[in-house]
Amino acid sequence: MENKVSFREAISILVVMLVVLGFSVIKFGLSPQTPVLVVIGLLVLWAKVRGASWDDIHAGIIDGVKNGIVPIFIFILIGALIGTWIAAGIIPSMMVAGFHMISVQWFVPSVFIVCAIIGTSVGSAFTIISTLGIALFGMGTTIGANPALVAGAIISGAIFGDKTSPLSDSTNLASAIAEDDLFAHIKNLMWTTIPAFIISLILYAIIGKSGSSNASLGNINTTLNVLNSNFVISWWAILPVALLFVCAISKVPAIATLILNITVTVGMIFIQKPSTQIKDVAGFIESGFVSKTGNSAVDALLTRGGITSMMGTVSLIFLTLSLGGLLMKFNVIQTAMTPLAAKLKTPGSVVTATILSGIGVNIFVGEQYLSVILPGKAFKSTFNKRGLDNLALSRVLEDGGTVINYLIPWGVAGAFAANTLGVSTLAFLPFCFFSLLSPILSIISGFTGIGLKRLDKSEKTADNDDTVTA
Repeated sequence: MENKVSFREAISILVVMLVVLGFSVIKFGLSPQTPVLVVIGLLVLWAKVRGASWDDIHAGIIDGVKNGIVPIFIFILIGALIGTWIAAGIIPSMMVAGFHMISVQWFVPSVFIVCAIIGTSVGSAFTIISTLGIALFGMGTTIGANPALVAGAIISGAIFGDKTSPLSDSTNLASAIAEDDLFAHIKNLMWTTIPAFIISLILYAIIGKSGSSNASLGNINTTLNVLNSNFVISWWAILPVALLFVCAISKVPAIATLILNITVTVGMIFIQKPSTQIKDVAGFIESGFVSKTGNSAVDALLTRGGITSMMGTVSLIFLTLSLGGLLMKFNVIQTAMTPLAAKLKTPGSVVTATILSGIGVNIFVGEQYLSVILPGKAFKSTFNKRGLDNLALSRVLEDGGTVINYLIPWGVAGAFAANTLGVSTLAFLPFCFFSLLSPILSIISGFTGIGLKRLDKSEKTADNDDTVTA
């Protein structure tokens, strides 16, 4: 490009993006793909007017998409996993077990707790949402609970588990960017994470409390009969679930874990029904499972999965990452963040700016990891200059970056959760209490100093350089 991007120009670009995306998705109810594509078109037009070459534009798109190749492949495998898990009776078996174990009256808070506990063990919110989450969502549908509320409880619990697990990619990333100890980071997270968990649980208990009506009990009995009559309900269904735990504890990469789990599940299908044709299994993997029980509610719930079911999410991720790559290539994000550091004089202002930057990156780039990486690199020296420890930074990166991506309709995590559970991001957003509370509590911590880890005086960096590098 001919000239560097000015701060005013960068802010103007981001404001236009926000207006286009916000009005298109919120005001007009459009799917995110078209608005994101429109924004990309406007950004490319601006870049060409500013003298950018097509090689630069292509390089920006390639650099952006490179970051998402592995997540995209994981989403494709998750689609295949969902289809085979339903065909093998794993998700139906989880539903049957759940109906016998979870109280209908306290269903929503129970969902939040279960997803949080298992999520901490597995360390992957995506895995929890796409496996246990589908089963719990089906149970909620059966008892007549608000689908958006149930989805919010599932996602909140999964995020809590992802955020607090030493097996989590995002938790390890935040710790690495801040250059602190992983387990010290997780311990320090508790200052905001535990209050957010408790408040969320109370809200779910109040809003989600329901009586065990005859209609609900009748629906449960009907669903149990349908599941038992049409699927293989067995304790053997725990095998693929246990395999997820073993792989997580053994730190087996996600791709290898999913391929192994799909293989084991396909073997279970052939053992359960030896007459199953290879083309049938290929159909489960490619197009998902089609439920034909005759019960419309069960059929609507369990007709899902397959690689093709993830293509909408994959296309959105591809477009979003391309947009992020272009913004990074032409230094729009970096330029918008740079002047902030020199004006941040108090711990509260530093924490607030970092939180807002993480939220901003989630909105404008839609990528969870970049919402941790960019603010982390931009504000690390500022944290130290204001007497704050690296542990304070890593906690803020999680509170304002990791948890927010699930609330963005065009975000990688938000699009995945909406597609997997069949509830729009804007519908479950008000009920993702954990994600909404985490940044608020982090900002309160910044201004009050409660739980805010500070440097020893001997470690404090000299306050003589407010330059930001992104």
